Amino acid sequence: VGSGSAVSLSRQVQGTGGSSAVSKCSAAARGYIQDRFLRLLAGRRRRRAPLIHRGYYIRARAIDHCVQDFLLKTQSLPRTQILSLGAGFDSLYFRLKDMGLLHHTVVYEVDFPNVTCQKATLIKRMKELSALVRDTGGEGLGAITLSGEDYRLLGVDLSELSELERTLEEAGLNNEIPTLFIAEVVLTYMENTRSDALIQWAAEHFPQACFLVYEQVHPEDPFGRVMQQHFSQLNSALRSLAQYPDCEAQRKRFLGKGWTECSVMDMNEFFTCCVPEDEQQRVQTLEPFDEYEEWHLKCSHYFVLAASKGMEPSWTPLLPSVTVPRHAGPVGMAGSVPAAVCARLSGIPGLRRYGHRSVLIKPNVILTTGGFGEENGQHCRMRNFHVLSKHAGYWKAVCVTQNIPDKRWGERLYHTVSCLSDTLALVVGGRTSPLSAGLRMLWLKFPETCNASDPDDIAVELVSLQPAAEAAALRWRHSTTEMTFKGEQYLFVYGGRSALEPVLGDWYFLHTPELSYTAIAVEGLVPENRHSHSACSWEGGVLIAGGLGAAEQPLGSVFLLRELEHGFQWQTIETHPPLVPRYSHTAHVHEGKLLLVGGVWFHASSSPGITVIDLMTGLCLDYVINAEHLEWPLMLHNHSSVFLPNEKELLIIGGGGNCFSFGTHLNPEPVTLSLSSILTSL
Repeated sequence: VGSGSAVSLSRQVQGTGGSSAVSKCSAAARGYIQDRFLRLLAGRRRRRAPLIHRGYYIRARAIDHCVQDFLLKTQSLPRTQILSLGAGFDSLYFRLKDMGLLHHTVVYEVDFPNVTCQKATLIKRMKELSALVRDTGGEGLGAITLSGEDYRLLGVDLSELSELERTLEEAGLNNEIPTLFIAEVVLTYMENTRSDALIQWAAEHFPQACFLVYEQVHPEDPFGRVMQQHFSQLNSALRSLAQYPDCEAQRKRFLGKGWTECSVMDMNEFFTCCVPEDEQQRVQTLEPFDEYEEWHLKCSHYFVLAASKGMEPSWTPLLPSVTVPRHAGPVGMAGSVPAAVCARLSGIPGLRRYGHRSVLIKPNVILTTGGFGEENGQHCRMRNFHVLSKHAGYWKAVCVTQNIPDKRWGERLYHTVSCLSDTLALVVGGRTSPLSAGLRMLWLKFPETCNASDPDDIAVELVSLQPAAEAAALRWRHSTTEMTFKGEQYLFVYGGRSALEPVLGDWYFLHTPELSYTAIAVEGLVPENRHSHSACSWEGGVLIAGGLGAAEQPLGSVFLLRELEHGFQWQTIETHPPLVPRYSHTAHVHEGKLLLVGGVWFHASSSPGITVIDLMTGLCLDYVINAEHLEWPLMLHNHSSVFLPNEKELLIIGGGGNCFSFGTHLNPEPVTLSLSSILTSL
């Protein structure tokens, strides 16, 4: 798909089109897209992951939404035309024809000559396709590869504008009738001067026209850097991103090139505002799914743009059908927090993981368990534990093998670990796959004598529990928090999700150490169901912040479960300015301040850094993380963090995930964030 002057470059770009067709075909096979023609055009079949299916679903949905809106707005006109630039093996024409939507519309498809020759051969060979095209025998005339009653397939390099214009004229394109231009991940592969010239040429030569674009955005945040690196390694660099890095820059680009109206939204906004709620729910239940962070990050790095000129009535396909409260304007940053690689902890593969948990088991001794990461050069669910210890100012890490090779650990992700004594920690929940019913509770026992100066002696023993408290455990992405009630110690298990329920809002009080269920009265407005939130102990109660709600929307609420004489009460903590909704963050409390670390939000102009909430006044301040001294992108989701109050430092361990089709990124080394300047100034 797309264009480039060199033959080798054009081949690489064309390869992205073939891969795209296979992914769309896989999404159609799983019911995301209704398209019986993809399998005929894709050539080879390969089943993709659910994350890829969702990504290609939203792409297809955005294009179809805008194309059908154009056809609906122009249905009373005698003639219209669609010009698909860099169409590759797309099935758009066949779907529209099959649906009876091309009564007075001719579709022109343009791509490299060798791509259109392959496509023409496929069409002629497949009766299902050739019957719709009804070949009129016009091929062989210059660059016209195939010609039908309402279909023209043209082999020409898009970057050669004069050649493109001549070919379109030969094929019968009419400048005087309403025309829809489609560029689906195409313009970004062209040199900016050439893609700009194409956008301006379309505006100048077509008095009534619309231009539809779908492509990448936000190159400089961690996900964007991984995305750029992926395409550069394919020798198909994303050339438009440096000059047009965000949605507003793209909007100004079109308005500055002769288009009179232009609207643009990223794919999180499109999915939320332009896809009906019942359709959202249908897609969300097609397959077991648990990669919310990567789905939302992918959607924040792609946009759909609709520009028009001379259209009566105006073409406005991106008007939201529902109004969703969104955080207005850029997030104001109160300052920055420096990030530094943790000395002497580099090069330890077992610390490259996500969906794990890290807990301080003794002063300066941290136990990291579970998750998905890298072991022996392979990506896998992590069985081994790691102990990090700080001695004489330096951190050291050792791998701890479980004493008994059993299956009780279950290679779990998204569990919780609560340290209850010098020798005992409790593991609650977690999963292996999104299909799993959840994993049983376990005690982790470690010797009383272990200390920071000699972590090599630390051994961890797994002890199974009786199934009395299993209802609380059959979940993941939940929280387990230490609390007190009438002087007794409890664990508060809250929220999460399970194999049966995509989001939970229930809770359990587990009396320690015997872990018996205890019924304690709770009053007040109950928080909405959530998972991937944060929970911290504070003044005997529990602080719940953020999370992902029932509609897969980030939440911006903060609740305190406060102890009363006869039980507990939910109280809302109002923040000002309002907390930007987020999830997959970590949290800590220090001297009446709630610290939220990283996470995922829909506000794509920046990545979440550190947010400090004053629990007395509600003042909410955001700080950007300055990672300029790191040689790799720092992804702060699915990470773990440990707050070291004496140093006023955060130790970040792991983090990252599957970056759509761009590969898996795991933060390669632990990182320290120095909070002394911001905590001192507050």
